[in-house]
Amino acid sequence: MFWLIASTIVAAGMATAMIFVRLRAAKKPASVKKIILPPFMMSTGALMFVFPVFRVEWTQVMEAILIGVVFSIFLIRTSKFEVRDGDIYLKPSRAFVFILFGLLILRIVFKLIIGQHVSLGETSGMFFLLAFGMIMTWRMAMLKQYLHLEKKLELKKDLA
Repeated sequence: MFWLIASTIVAAGMATAMIFVRLRAAKKPASVKKIILPPFMMSTGALMFVFPVFRVEWTQVMEAILIGVVFSIFLIRTSKFEVRDGDIYLKPSRAFVFILFGLLILRIVFKLIIGQHVSLGETSGMFFLLAFGMIMTWRMAMLKQYLHLEKKLELKKDLA
């Protein structure tokens, strides 16, 4: 029970931190580097699978990643870019806060359900994969949208 409460508090802290990071990011121009770095930084967490306690079956890997991809749809829908002063900015969305906390609540519910049948290590591994699948999909969609907008901007500059 201690680990459930502790991990929930950490997840809530991370969700809150993400909100502040997102609000701060909206004040500075976006870039390819800022979009692709988070998944690369997070990928180091995959080292957890070196330890047998965190390893999961391939079916669990696929389930976790698929759920992450489905969850990413909400983040993709709230991540829009806008052009200001010739630069591309991430447009702040009020729904982002609600979506992040909604996903946190869903994660807690899933953790309670799955935690009854799967060990703590396997659950940790599955939730890492879920988060990675969600962030990777979300960031790839953001990158595609950013590059499309950047191309439009360059065409506009060339025509001017």
